[in-house]
Amino acid sequence: MHIVRPAFRMEEQAALAFAAERGFGLVVTAGPDGPVGSHVPFVLREEAHGVVAQMHFTAQNPLIALADGRRRFLLAVTGGDSYVSNDWYVSADQVSTWLYEAVHLSGVASQRPLTDNRNHGDDLLAVAEARLPKAPWSLSSMEPGKRETMLNGIRVVEIAVDRIEGQSKLNHHKPDADHVAVANHLAKQPSTAARELAAKMRALRPHLDYAAPKGEAAVGEREPGKAAG
Repeated sequence: MHIVRPAFRMEEQAALAFAAERGFGLVVTAGPDGPVGSHVPFVLREEAHGVVAQMHFTAQNPLIALADGRRRFLLAVTGGDSYVSNDWYVSADQVSTWLYEAVHLSGVASQRPLTDNRNHGDDLLAVAEARLPKAPWSLSSMEPGKRETMLNGIRVVEIAVDRIEGQSKLNHHKPDADHVAVANHLAKQPSTAARELAAKMRALRPHLDYAAPKGEAAVGEREPGKAAG
């Protein structure tokens, strides 16, 4: 990952926490005919020898054969993003930009034996189901024959992560007046991602006054008749 400015760099533990909370990313590697990638859910584990990112693919996915214990894989995990117009700033002559958060985890990938499929499925479901306001669903509730057919149709791959790169580009380097102005504009956008970034910007400098200037809509207030994104 190209870190634009040191001010945007996430510490490794913060980057891992961000990736674990997202739990979904793009896995890519170099194949014989060019790049190969898939979007997958994953789980992270911290083991004695380091961090492991574990995910699964359908048995026919070309990434399976490439996870040979020698080739490096990249897992890219992204959060919210939003465009920022140059006239949102208080300061003159600012450059329009794009705010975002992203983490890259990379390392050598290898296949796990089929006997690991059930444990992987249980681990993945435990994390995903815990995010929902309901009793967790588990593989044990499936009809055994269907469960085994499903588990036999996947292959588990894990990346031994040896490089952790994270970037949270939230205008950390801008003066307070510009920080407030951009956060206020983001908070009024229809996009959920923009409003989430606004909340993170406010959390970075909670001592500032984010009240909208007189005559403008309050922070987070939508125009009449406009639906939320």
